[in-house]
Amino acid sequence: MRRAPTQTAPRYPAHMRDAAIHLPEGYSIRLMVEADYPEVTAICAAVYPTERPYTSEELAAHHRVFPDGQFIVVHDASGAVAGAHFTLLLKMALFHIDDPWDVLTAGGSFTDHDPEGHTLYGADLMVHPSHQHHGIGRALTVATRGLVIARKLWRTAGGSRMPGYHAFVDALSPDEYIAKVKRAELVDPVLTAHLHDGWDAVTAIEGYLPNDAESAGWAAVIQWINAECPPPAERALLNNPRRGR
Repeated sequence: MRRAPTQTAPRYPAHMRDAAIHLPEGYSIRLMVEADYPEVTAICAAVYPTERPYTSEELAAHHRVFPDGQFIVVHDASGAVAGAHFTLLLKMALFHIDDPWDVLTAGGSFTDHDPEGHTLYGADLMVHPSHQHHGIGRALTVATRGLVIARKLWRTAGGSRMPGYHAFVDALSPDEYIAKVKRAELVDPVLTAHLHDGWDAVTAIEGYLPNDAESAGWAAVIQWINAECPPPAERALLNNPRRGR
């Protein structure tokens, strides 16, 4: 059951109102604050058990460089953080199309955040296992798209895990696997969900999360274009060079 806006609902900034509508009943969305850091670290450890979770110092750095891009969903009854989405602004023409997460986020520090960037890069979207499958990830995605529109940015981009790929690694190249998922010939637990949420999968990234055995170390570059904003006078993401070429 989706929550409809009422007179008693929280007052949200304009770019977060659609996200609030997408939330399940009993949840709210806001920007991250310092008190959230320990819970976010715990969620990160639960969702990405093979990766090092964010530290409080790193989360403080994210907030310092781009406070408007760090979103939190809260379970109203308990006050617990249920999910988070962290973003930064980049000029993607300065990177390779298939650069991994640690390059695009400066090792998770976000020190490469560029206030003049035209792309909102989604560094992490995570939902606590106890709150998954309720639409929280979708609401967080809508929040970032609202920010893209509000700031008149061209697009948002990110990387999608492909946890179904390990079963096809000997039969399909990563790009062939992505193409089959896009044509709905295969269903991937994560990439298919992103496609249903309006993302487009552009190409494959090797070593996006090197310890992600389910994805065989691969991920997909995904993007959502803001139709209300013309593209910048730079190379399109698809024309960016690959690493080592």
